[in-house]
Amino acid sequence: MKHPGRGVPYGYDSLAEASGCGRGLIEKLAKGKQQTADVEAAHSLVEALGVALLVLFAPSASPELDDTSLETPPTKKE
Repeated sequence: MKHPGRGVPYGYDSLAEASGCGRGLIEKLAKGKQQTADVEAAHSLVEALGVALLVLFAPSASPELDDTSLETPPTKKE
């Protein structure tokens, strides 16, 4: 994964070492299997990454489509 704040590439292990957070937490957050972290871990991660806290936990700009988003709205009959 690319380090957005400083342009340094990070793997799970190197980010875990740099932040002091567990590799498992980092992997779960990166894969979307976990969407929260305690305050201390979140601050450690953003400090290591060099980004703002909101950047780390911001929703995706392109959320996955679900079946309901593909439905065509009903048309008005005259």
